[in-house]
Amino acid sequence: MQTQASSSAVTQQTPAGQLSEGPLHGVLGYQLAQASIVATRVFVAHVASVHKLRPVEYTVLALVHENEGVTAAELASALAVTAPNMAMWIDRLVQRGFVAREEHVRDRRALHIRATEAGSKLVSQATERIREAESQAQSTLTMAERLMLLELLHKVACCRTAAGKGRSRAAAR
Repeated sequence: MQTQASSSAVTQQTPAGQLSEGPLHGVLGYQLAQASIVATRVFVAHVASVHKLRPVEYTVLALVHENEGVTAAELASALAVTAPNMAMWIDRLVQRGFVAREEHVRDRRALHIRATEAGSKLVSQATERIREAESQAQSTLTMAERLMLLELLHKVACCRTAAGKGRSRAAAR
């Protein structure tokens, strides 16, 4: 019969290699990196290899699909990336026919981005494939645990905006 202490020690080992995590067990960044390995494998197997789409390109396409008329600056802010990087990813999606840039009706300087029919179809298919594969990969979690995990991760992500409040743009750079 396993005691609670020995059961706890087993869960505080690396998922592969069975090394002791020690204090890393309580470090959010470490646990996120470990979980990211699972998510990345799912993405590569079910989206990247099938649709030749990088994770960031999928993310940009999904955000454009959900936020028609979004600007590159809004996307860059949402993903905490530089404007030049965002422009490069949008260019790739435009070249593949998944998004289109359009002039703003009232402000011709502003370009808005929308998903094309092909882009909308792709993001819907890719998202469904990801959800199904993640469900299988997380089979040790109950549905309630999966939903709680997503909600908690979203709350952690929202700390980014809370942490940035009260700082000037220059200080944020």
